[in-house]
Amino acid sequence: MNCDEFAELVTAYLDDALDDSSRPLFLDHMAQCSGCTGYYGQFTTTITVLGELPAPGLSAKTRSHLLTAFREASSEKPE
Repeated sequence: MNCDEFAELVTAYLDDALDDSSRPLFLDHMAQCSGCTGYYGQFTTTITVLGELPAPGLSAKTRSHLLTAFREASSEKPE
């Protein structure tokens, strides 16, 4: 496995979606390649940091518009 192939498989590895033949190749490459080990570390750090961010909220104006639209849609009766 080369570094390009490794980079393409990182998300599949993290999703536990690598097939049985690719998984050992992936792990062997990471064990031998400091660049890909670093890339994997950066990838997982990014996931961790992004997962700690608060979920974005809706502005009061947007929330009001959505609630109005939902109410109007639920009050309409199909003909």
